[in-house]
Amino acid sequence: MGGFLVSQDPKSSGLAYKWIALSNTTLGVLMAAMNGTIVMISLPVIFRGLHVNPLGAGQTGLLLWVLMGYNAATTVLLVTFGRISDTFGKVKFYNLGFVVFTIGSILSALTPGTGMAGEVELIIFRIVQGIGGAFLFANSAAIITDAFPATQRGLALGVNQIAAIGGSVIGLVMGGIVASIDWRLVFLVSAPVGLAGTIWAYLRLKEIGVRTPRRLDGWGNLTFGLGLTSLMVGLTYVLMPYKSASMGWGNPWIQGAIALGVLLLIVFVFIEQHVPDPMFELGLFRIRPFWAGNLSGFLASLSRGGLQFMLIIWLQGIWLPLHGVSFAQTPLQAGLDTLPMMIGFVIAGPISGALSDRYGARTFSTLGMVITAVSFYLLTTLPSDFAFWVFATYLLFMGIGMGLFASPNTSSIMSAVPAEHRGVASGMRATFQQAGMVMSMAIFFTIVISGLAVHLPPALKNGLTAAGMPAPLAAGISHLPPVAALFSALLGYNPLGHLLPANVFGALPQSVTSQLLAPHFFAQLIAKPFSESLRTVFFMSIGLSLIAALASLLRGRQYIAEIHGPQGEGEPSGGRRGGAGAGDTEARAAALEPGD
Repeated sequence: MGGFLVSQDPKSSGLAYKWIALSNTTLGVLMAAMNGTIVMISLPVIFRGLHVNPLGAGQTGLLLWVLMGYNAATTVLLVTFGRISDTFGKVKFYNLGFVVFTIGSILSALTPGTGMAGEVELIIFRIVQGIGGAFLFANSAAIITDAFPATQRGLALGVNQIAAIGGSVIGLVMGGIVASIDWRLVFLVSAPVGLAGTIWAYLRLKEIGVRTPRRLDGWGNLTFGLGLTSLMVGLTYVLMPYKSASMGWGNPWIQGAIALGVLLLIVFVFIEQHVPDPMFELGLFRIRPFWAGNLSGFLASLSRGGLQFMLIIWLQGIWLPLHGVSFAQTPLQAGLDTLPMMIGFVIAGPISGALSDRYGARTFSTLGMVITAVSFYLLTTLPSDFAFWVFATYLLFMGIGMGLFASPNTSSIMSAVPAEHRGVASGMRATFQQAGMVMSMAIFFTIVISGLAVHLPPALKNGLTAAGMPAPLAAGISHLPPVAALFSALLGYNPLGHLLPANVFGALPQSVTSQLLAPHFFAQLIAKPFSESLRTVFFMSIGLSLIAALASLLRGRQYIAEIHGPQGEGEPSGGRRGGAGAGDTEARAAALEPGD
C-alpha cells in the first residue's frame, strides 16, 4: 500500500527541531536503559525491603524474573510497536512510551506487598515498565533519522547510542546511591524524569516522517510474541538446577518451552513471507547494510550483553569484600568501578559517529569490534585478585571499542532503509540488540554455572576443611548448587549459615564458627572458581566479537536510501552518497539493492 507524508511545519524541520528531537529521544533512551541495570545492582536492598530470603524455597525463579522481566517484555514488543508506529505515527507512540514507563515506575515504587506476594507484584510492575521501554526504544532511532539529514545522522545516533550504553552504567551508579537510602527510590527516581519527558515530548515533538497505512498482521504478531516469550522463558529457567544437575537443560518443561519457541519463530518467518502487510519487513534483509549491520549488532550484544552482570557479581560479591569493603557499600562502589567503560564509550561514540558521516561506517564499526575482542582477551589475563588500575584500563579500552562500533552501525542500518520503513526497521534493530542481550545473559550464566559445578566443590571442601570444619560435613556442603552460590555472592549472603543447622554450629569451636560466618569468608571461597569460569566466557566473547567484526566488514560502502519530501534538511538525492536523483519508484527499488 502506498505511503503518505505527514505535513511538516517548516519551523519544526529547521535547526532547532532536530536538536529538540535528539535531546528528547536521548533522555527517553537514557531513562529506559538506566532502568535495566539500576535494579541489578540494587537487588540486595530490594530483597531486604520486601522481607525476602533469596535462598528460600522457590526464590531463584522469582529473583530471575525481577532481574530479567523488564528486558524480556521490551524485547518481545519492539518489532510490533515499530510496525504500529509506522502506521499511526512514531512520535505518538514514543510519547505513549514515556507515559506507560512513568506509570510502571510509580507502581514499582509503591509495591504494597511483602514476601513472595511483593515479588510477584514487582515483576508485574517491571513488565509495565518494559512495555513503556519498548515504545521508547522502538521509535527513538527512527525519530532521529527523520529529523536529521544524512550528513549528520551518525553524530546524532552516536549521541543516542551513548545514552543507551551510558544509561546502563549510570544505572549502576545511581542504584548504588539510592539503594543506600531506600529501596523504593530505585524505581521512583525515574518518575520525575518520565513526567518531564512526557510533557516535553507532547509539546515539542512533531510527526515529520512517512506514515504507511497497513493492516495488522495478527498471526505474525501472535507467533512472534509467543515464540520469543517461550524461548526466553526456557532460557531463563534453564539457569535453575533440575534434580541432581546444576542446570535445567534436562528439564522436559524447559526443553518443551525452547522447542516451542523455535517452532513458533519458524512459523512466524513462513507467515511473514505470505501476508500482504507483514510486521517483520523481510524485504529489508535484501539491503546489505541492513542485514550486515543487524547481524553484527546481534553478535556484539551476544558477546557482551551479560558482561555487566558478571562484572557486578565479580566486584560486588567477591573483589570488593575481599578488599575490606562492607556489603552495605559494595553496590555504590561496584557502580563507580565500572565507570571507565562508560568514559571510553563517551569518548569514542560521538567521534566515530561524526567521522562515519564523512567516511562511512564500515571501518569504524569493524575496528570497534576488533578492539572489543582484544579487550575481552585482556580480561582473561586478570587473576581473581587483580589490581584495580589494570582492570579499569581494560574496561576503558572496551568502552572505546563499543563506542567505535555502536553509532556507525546504527547510522548505517537506519540510513539504508526507505523512509516508510524506519519505524519497523528501528524496532527490528532494537529487537536484535535486546534479544542478543537476553540470550547473552543465559549463555554467560550457563558457562559460569557449568564451570562452578566443576571448580566450586573442591574449592569449598578444601576451604571449609582448612577453616576447621570436619571433612565429612565439608564434603556435604561442597555440593552447594552453583546458582545458589552465584546469587549468594551477588546479594552479599553467606549461605553457610543457611545450610547448616544451629546444632551443628553449636558443636563447633567458637573460633571456627566465627570464621565460617564471617561476611567475607564465602567470597574468599568462591573467588577463584568464579574467575576461572568467567575466563571461559571471555574466550567465547572473543570469538563472537571477531565474527561480528567480519559481519560488519561485509556491509559494503556507505549507502543511503533515497527519499523525496521533507525527511530532513540536506537529504541526498541518490541511493549512495553523490548518486543522481530518481523518481519515487526508482528510489524505492534502489534502496532494496545490495551495497557494493
